[in-house]
Amino acid sequence: MPLLNPGESFPRLTVSTPGGQTVTVPDTFAGGFGVVLLYRGSWCPYCNAQLRAFQRAGDTLADLGIQVVALSVDDEATTVALVEKLGLTFPVGHSADARAIAELTGAFVNAEPLHLQSTGFVLDPEGKVIVSVYSSGAIGRLVPEDVVGLVRYLRKHAAASA
Repeated sequence: MPLLNPGESFPRLTVSTPGGQTVTVPDTFAGGFGVVLLYRGSWCPYCNAQLRAFQRAGDTLADLGIQVVALSVDDEATTVALVEKLGLTFPVGHSADARAIAELTGAFVNAEPLHLQSTGFVLDPEGKVIVSVYSSGAIGRLVPEDVVGLVRYLRKHAAASA
């Protein structure tokens, strides 16, 4: 499972969201910046904090043209409950095949109980990885303030060099 490095294209990933909908990454970001959050599960307090933080930063992210998609191995009912509890408005996928996702993205897998470790990606408007953050355990994850700062920096320097 190779890690995704900056400059590499993010693999096409279809995410099942509650209600029988799907979202395909990176296509759903449609020429804007994107954030993909693989989280351990609704039971993880660090993951809940991360998801809440991205929700709170929603207006700032939207103003910068940054969209977020999250995904875990949780079943649909558990995911619906988490989305309602945290008031999440970005797409949150469920029932991920941990090993298949790990094969595509390089995310670490916890064997027992089976789940993906926290992994985050920031994608550019062409669907290429700008930053990948891999955690092998409970802590260490992408935070919205860093994403906002990075995209602001990139936009400023793109404008300056145009």
